[in-house]
Amino acid sequence: MAIEDDDKPKKKIAHEIGQDLSLLSVDELGERIALLTAEIERLRSAEVKKRASKDAADSFFKS
Repeated sequence: MAIEDDDKPKKKIAHEIGQDLSLLSVDELGERIALLTAEIERLRSAEVKKRASKDAADSFFKS
């Protein structure tokens, strides 16, 4: 029995900064853009939370 392509686990999309993009299809590029956009939003959210914590601490210790 041969393993069919549908039975293979799908390769997780990953992106390396500076990676050669010439071998990627238009669909793969779109997937990378979506992946990186979601990661940027996650980073921005973490930044907002950390900044709020830092500002609260600064305010508390300046009082």
